[in-house]
Amino acid sequence: MPNENKFLQLVNNSFKYRLFLLSNLPAAYFSGVRVKHADEASCMVTVPFKWFSKNPFRSTYFACLSMAGELSTGVLAMAHCYQSDPAVSMLVRNMEASFTKKATGITTFTCNDGEAIKNIVAKAKQSGEGETLKVKSTGVNEAGEVVAEFYITWGFKVKMQK
Repeated sequence: MPNENKFLQLVNNSFKYRLFLLSNLPAAYFSGVRVKHADEASCMVTVPFKWFSKNPFRSTYFACLSMAGELSTGVLAMAHCYQSDPAVSMLVRNMEASFTKKATGITTFTCNDGEAIKNIVAKAKQSGEGETLKVKSTGVNEAGEVVAEFYITWGFKVKMQK
């Protein structure tokens, strides 16, 4: 079984994933950020409007929206780096965001750039050089209206052997 599938099985197993989230991303856990679907090509992440994720303007706090937008890209990046040989490190290099509508309910972020991420990780492994890739995550409300768009630039680099 490819390593991507092993990682995605962990993410799609809600108990193990929630333990991972609680121990590694507690702010996302308590904000209600959840992975709803993940495969090699795409990832869907939701964030609710609730007490812990709200702002004084009666909408979802931008930082909670940012966590969900970044996570929808990060799950794909982690999947393609998981147990890689050689090992590949990943890091957010840049983030751009636009907010077009108040988020007042469940917002679902989708990233469909898994194939591009897979290719850039393979390129970094082959070249031994650091590579970057800008990926997109779009957040929509329950009516299907765009609430926010995130462009996350990921950096990938083969880890040095000790």
